[in-house]
Amino acid sequence: MAKDEPATCEKKEKRGGYHHGGMWGGGYGLMFVGAAVYYIQHSDTFWMGVLGFLKAIVWPAMLIYKVFTLLNM
Repeated sequence: MAKDEPATCEKKEKRGGYHHGGMWGGGYGLMFVGAAVYYIQHSDTFWMGVLGFLKAIVWPAMLIYKVFTLLNM
């Protein structure tokens, strides 16, 4: 990179895409698998297992909602 060239998003895109998430992406993946296993193990029927899988996808949003309600935000 030349001295007068600013480091912009275009440069990152040319090198193979954006690199967002990093460790958080892997951590979310592990937590998703753990939540999916938990919800599916505690389901009685197939459709409750499907619902548990869907809950595993959105559990971070439910967690943040509960935290905000406890903090009266």
